Amino acid sequence: MRFESVRPERRFPAFRGQGNWCGWYWSATCGGHVGYESWLERDHLMLLDFDPLVTGMASQPFRLSWTSADGKRVRHTPDFFVRRADGTGLVVDVRPDERIEPDDAAKFAVTAAACRAVGWDFQRVGTPEAVLMANVRWLGGYRHPRVHRPEVAARLVEVFADGGELLAEVRRVGDQIAVLPVLFHLLWRRVLAVDLEADLLSADSQARHGAGRGRGCRRVRGCCERVTWSGSMGACTRWPPWRELRSGWSTRHSRRAW
Repeated sequence: MRFESVRPERRFPAFRGQGNWCGWYWSATCGGHVGYESWLERDHLMLLDFDPLVTGMASQPFRLSWTSADGKRVRHTPDFFVRRADGTGLVVDVRPDERIEPDDAAKFAVTAAACRAVGWDFQRVGTPEAVLMANVRWLGGYRHPRVHRPEVAARLVEVFADGGELLAEVRRVGDQIAVLPVLFHLLWRRVLAVDLEADLLSADSQARHGAGRGRGCRRVRGCCERVTWSGSMGACTRWPPWRELRSGWSTRHSRRAW
């Protein structure tokens, strides 16, 4: 069974007063939509989509059912199934550390054991690191192939051969309004690389040639680290001006003009 291609095992609920946000994320890796049941799940879908060694993923891929020690029937539906480029499988549950109750911990333990029995990996992930997630969200806005312009992309690869500052090299290629979307698309595809964990993307961020899709590290470091919401807000208020309209956050001050 190709679990990375299955339909969700159950429907996503929608009702008045709902506390979580369900939706569909368009995945560049899958070339189609993958469902999510919270913004945190959406963020992890985006990180998986950004991972160069992920080749497929599906949400709510199957339901596990077992009898607990006290004789009760227990059911659990993991959040995602992920297929890697080497053919291995990864099952992912998304839950912040502070929201794991004893029953949840027991379900994750049983799910991990079931995955080991069939040769899959299991991972429970929490809140991503704020700066990394802010940068990946921004680049995700340029993930669709329609953003790619071959002639501009070829020129960008040429000017970044020895590395350089983002805006300075973009201006060597042409009008920054036309060139920046192609640059962000190349960063998403890992054709070009930049440090996404140290600071938010800015005019003087240093870019270089990257490994490209299909090679590189298996996962982005820090995607399972826990951060506070106040820390996340602090990162958002420092976003440079290019994010302001797209993100919906109001920027109190800008570090640089683009």
